[in-house]
Amino acid sequence: MVAHNPLFAGQWTIKKFKATVINDIWPEVTFFTLVATMVCLVSEMTDHELVIPNQLLTVLGTVLGLVISFRTSSAYDKYQEGRRMWTNITTASRNLAQMFWIHVPFEREDKGDQKKITALEAVIEKKTMVNLVQAFSAAVKHYLRGEPGVYYQDLYPLDDDLHDPKPGNVRAAATDDEHARVPLIAPEQTLVGRGESDESWFQSLSGNRPKPRFDPEKVLPTVNSHRPLEPARNPPESTVYDYLPIFRLFRWLYRLILRRAKPASEIKREKEKRRKKLNVESNVPLEICLALSSYSAFLLRSNLLQSALATGVTNNIMIFQDTLSNLDRIRNTPLPFAYQAHLRMSLWIYLFFLPFQIWTNFKYYTIPGTAFVSFLLLGFLEIGQEIENPFNYDLNDLDLDGFCLSIQRELQQITAHTSPDPHSYIFTGWNQPFAPADRRTAEQLLATEGEYVRPGSRDEPGMSSIRRALVRSWRDIDHMTRHQ
Repeated sequence: MVAHNPLFAGQWTIKKFKATVINDIWPEVTFFTLVATMVCLVSEMTDHELVIPNQLLTVLGTVLGLVISFRTSSAYDKYQEGRRMWTNITTASRNLAQMFWIHVPFEREDKGDQKKITALEAVIEKKTMVNLVQAFSAAVKHYLRGEPGVYYQDLYPLDDDLHDPKPGNVRAAATDDEHARVPLIAPEQTLVGRGESDESWFQSLSGNRPKPRFDPEKVLPTVNSHRPLEPARNPPESTVYDYLPIFRLFRWLYRLILRRAKPASEIKREKEKRRKKLNVESNVPLEICLALSSYSAFLLRSNLLQSALATGVTNNIMIFQDTLSNLDRIRNTPLPFAYQAHLRMSLWIYLFFLPFQIWTNFKYYTIPGTAFVSFLLLGFLEIGQEIENPFNYDLNDLDLDGFCLSIQRELQQITAHTSPDPHSYIFTGWNQPFAPADRRTAEQLLATEGEYVRPGSRDEPGMSSIRRALVRSWRDIDHMTRHQ
């Protein structure tokens, strides 16, 4: 099967172009190409040849290639490990939802800590906990993207009971003092009008409105929040600096001049204002794990869950916490700055002196040769930096929104399971347990008088004939499923 080639799949857009590293490295490639052009023109049109010995060219190129390869490989290892961690979250979410939905009984009695409730109350209780399991993946997604709090359209409707400061709520304080609660997000940080926007800066100037997109948050519960909810996706808006990064230098110079022009008192007031905005933010995924652990302890204390299943629930909650710690480690452990700076400066020096070393043999081909080598080496170096943190909104990052939606669909499928009596689908006219050796249905087999006998055989009735039928099925399947 031919692998899917994302380069030629779909329509080329500015967003896909931004996912490449071309818009990040073209200023550097252009600079080194101009250096090569200068070397060619001076050496060809004047009496001076800008040439240096090329004995170190091969050695230095090999060393830099190996170091850049290590840089890219270490970044890709983080990318792959992040994907494995999200697989763990998906698996643990399925396991917890199945245990809560299937193994926690619907019928309750007044005995000990257990209280008698109706079947509807039991369904509401279990569905709420499954929603909380679903909320964990959404909370981890926002946590990894540096988006604090719970006030998001895909998170707050699932765990609003844990965080809505209303009377009697587990997170509400005994007093009305706002500072008595653990804040989940600062009021100043709420981005009411930001919305989901991936359009570029020149698309906004053209006046073309983006096409309407699907809104998976419509299927979530409708709740009233005392604070405006942010969209599930808050990607940074594209600016001219994303496509012309050389302008970032002018922006830095402008801010530097503006900062020096401000009086010291105004700068001090701005620092104090930013300091006041800082709130103690709670770890939302950890809070959800605590709520799940409390529910598990309640089930075990009320004898609603057997010890073995309670161990399974605890282990999966521990997987949640362990995965969260590993994801946080991946996000907050970049390659040391000294390594990155030294590698980039070494590469710049190598590319700067490259045309001086190859002019004698390549002549005017030095210009495209230098451009190609610069594009190749700088591209791989930039790719390593691009995928080092795979949890943001770029096309090169992991599809965290897709992972969360996949978990949501699977958990809804689990809660749609009615847990029927196995006899209702085993002994029916649709089940052929002994196929292909015996094509009779379970209903026909039970209607047969006497003990079982395989059709068209002289086997001894009973278990001996059943075993021969199973062996015959195995042989037929083994023969028919192999390529001749």
